[in-house]
Amino acid sequence: MPCPFLGSLNQAFVRNYGAGLLKQYGSFCPALTRGFRTLGNDETKCPFIQNNGPIISEAPKEMTEDIKPEPVGPYKYDSFFHDQISAKKKDYSYRVFKKVSRLAADGLYPAALEGADNRRVTVWCANDYLGASRHARVQDAAVAAIRSYGTGAGGTRNIAGNSQMTEKLEAEIAKLHDKPAALIFSSCFVANDATLSTLAKILPGCIVYSDAGNHASMIQGIRNSRAPKHIFRHNDPNHLRQLLAESPAGVPKLVVFETVHSMSGAICPLEEMCNIAHEYGALTFVDEVHAVGLYGKHGAGIGEERGIAHLIDIVSGTLGKAYGNVGGYIAGSSLLIDTIRSLAPGFIFTTALPPPVLAGSLAAIRLLASEEGRSLRAKHQAIVRYLKLSLLVAGLPQMPSVSHIVPVPIKGADKVALVAESLMKRGHYVQAINYPTVARGTERLRFAPGPYHTTEMIDKLVAALIESFHENDISFNQFVENGACRECSMEYKMDIAYEEPYKYPMQVA
Repeated sequence: MPCPFLGSLNQAFVRNYGAGLLKQYGSFCPALTRGFRTLGNDETKCPFIQNNGPIISEAPKEMTEDIKPEPVGPYKYDSFFHDQISAKKKDYSYRVFKKVSRLAADGLYPAALEGADNRRVTVWCANDYLGASRHARVQDAAVAAIRSYGTGAGGTRNIAGNSQMTEKLEAEIAKLHDKPAALIFSSCFVANDATLSTLAKILPGCIVYSDAGNHASMIQGIRNSRAPKHIFRHNDPNHLRQLLAESPAGVPKLVVFETVHSMSGAICPLEEMCNIAHEYGALTFVDEVHAVGLYGKHGAGIGEERGIAHLIDIVSGTLGKAYGNVGGYIAGSSLLIDTIRSLAPGFIFTTALPPPVLAGSLAAIRLLASEEGRSLRAKHQAIVRYLKLSLLVAGLPQMPSVSHIVPVPIKGADKVALVAESLMKRGHYVQAINYPTVARGTERLRFAPGPYHTTEMIDKLVAALIESFHENDISFNQFVENGACRECSMEYKMDIAYEEPYKYPMQVA
């Protein structure tokens, strides 16, 4: 239907002066002014159509009587959420958080109170690897900080102020890793995410090379950066070299990997991977989360233990595992740290760590860097070796691991959950690990014994594990043949990094 106003004008005139006509008279057109309706007037109907009678007739009743409009209501959010949770439960990937309260008192640790009736169980899967969270020196430091400075930080470091304890802790972390500077975050997930997303985003044309076994925090940071990435096979320096050799020269590159893998216990070929990265002009970002406090003379991680910490350009670590507190950090060059401090939203807009955490973390780092820390590490390695040998002697499955993490594979999310539940009934708490933490079909129990576990506790655990396998019809006695894994023929090696000044009684030779 032509416009009754413009249709009465010469077409050449409209073409030449249409813009001016719209500007001058457009406000009088009811079609153009629908967004500027005035109260009480209905400008949605063209007056030309209204004045010339109905042009479009309604459809006959016979054609419309069986058409019923779909009722439109609010979206059924709860129904959607219910379907999501049901799907997780059906494939046994639904997470059930056990009600476990770990005890810290002498003579009780590493026990916990479980369930509503507070039944006593032994904890085998906590990442408080050396029991630093319950050490008197760490506790006293945290309590003193509360009394002096309160329980909270009061806001971000920019808003509430930068406490002296914050600066002391960052200086201690930098000293630990022999780096010029360090920066602490609310968690190591945030440290990895914020650092990688910021660096890969601001470096012009940056390309990221990520280990296939990297933690979710690093994967998230790389994704958030939207930088192009290449994934190399887990702990495979040859594949890393192949990918880097195909990269353009002169562009920024980040090689991202971790030393101790949290779910397999594998340790990367650190020196070789760092050397390859530097050969092609890349920065190395190395996650030492499951190594800090546990390896090296002062507990700085695999880099320190192997004497190659200087090859790591950016190291990330946690205060929430071996150091027994909460929070994460990075350490590196002063300019790099200042860049992340100035540009990373995950750091800038997050409330600072509270005083008791700062004081407790500082005390824990100093504790584990001392002679007492070295003694705890030796006890830790000894008890880890005893568990590995005990599993081997019993014929129980275990994934080859040269670190303190002892994974026991049980294929099937349903099966691993059943074994974990059977162990809990027998007084042993270990969490079933399934998708998405590990790939489907690689489910496992992940044991992390510590220096306060005893050989007697391990003997009881192994006996309970055997009973739990039998109870759930899981075969295991043919897993080991001639001291090697039946599947891959890899020998189980229990070598430790340094001489142990401490020996448990009745150890298997």
